[in-house]
This record gives sequence, C-alpha cells and structure tokens, in this order.
Amino acid sequence: MDKLSVISGALFLTADLLAISSLCLPNWVVSDVIGETYIGLLKSCLTVYGRSIECYVPESQPNELLLTFAFIVLGVLCNTATVVLIATSYWKNKATKVARGTGFMSLTFFCLAAVVFPAAFSMDDIGGLPYQLPSSFRVGISYILFMLALWLTVISELFAAKVCLPHF
Repeated sequence: MDKLSVISGALFLTADLLAISSLCLPNWVVSDVIGETYIGLLKSCLTVYGRSIECYVPESQPNELLLTFAFIVLGVLCNTATVVLIATSYWKNKATKVARGTGFMSLTFFCLAAVVFPAAFSMDDIGGLPYQLPSSFRVGISYILFMLALWLTVISELFAAKVCLPHF
C-alpha cells in the first residue's frame, strides 16, 4: 500500500464521518424569523418565543428530501465499502481497483443528493421555489457538512485514481 492509498483512505473516512454527522442533525435549512426553525431531511424542529425546542416528523415529507436522504445513505455505504477495500488492499492489491469503483459510486450518489436537495425549497414550510431559497431562510450546518463530505470525496477519488499526484 502506497502513501496515496493511505491518504485516499483517510480522506474517504473523513468524508464518511462528515456525511453521517450531516444526516444526524436536522439543520439543513434554518430560519430565525418568529423563533427558530430547523428543517432536516427526516424531521424538523421549532423554537417559538424562547420556549424549549420541539422536534417532530412532518406528516408529509417532500419526496426530494427523502430522495436526498436515500442518496446520502447510499453514498455513505459506498464510502464505507471504499475505506474497507482500501484497507484490504494492504493484503490484496486487486482491491484497489474495486475501491476506485465504489469511491466513484459514492461520489455519484453524493452529487445526485446535491442536485436533488434544492428542489425541496418549494415545500410549504419554506415557501420558496425549486432551487431558490427565500431570503428569510439559509442553509444550515448539516448542508455545509454534507458539502465538505462531497468535496473530500472528490479529492480522495482523485488520489485513489492517481489523477492528482503530489510529490513526496
């Protein structure tokens, strides 16, 4: 196993942890008008007039958010498989080629999630248009963590495919 494989595995693992943490937090879209509103992929939370925060699962969640959740879960599974395959490549060198493929699949799933998510801005709780977030809302920390996971997956795939060759 060469240094690039170790770097790639560490970056895939970091991206995996960032994506998992973005799924755990309901802070995908945030507003602080008339209290605080946190909209997540599966649940939403409200704080009205300084009361304690109340989280609930909406009765009808938009399909775009559910699809985004499914794509991220598939991407996390592929990322985890990629980390395992990169670790396995220490003993079996052929696992590296399979790891490149699963890494590319995770990158594809993350990109699909990034494209589908903004289509949910037209949901009733937000009141915007697809791909146009109203000025009273902003993206939250969960979305930022997911974008970091996406970019780390891109960089780690470049290392895994030996496209980006640093000089050590």
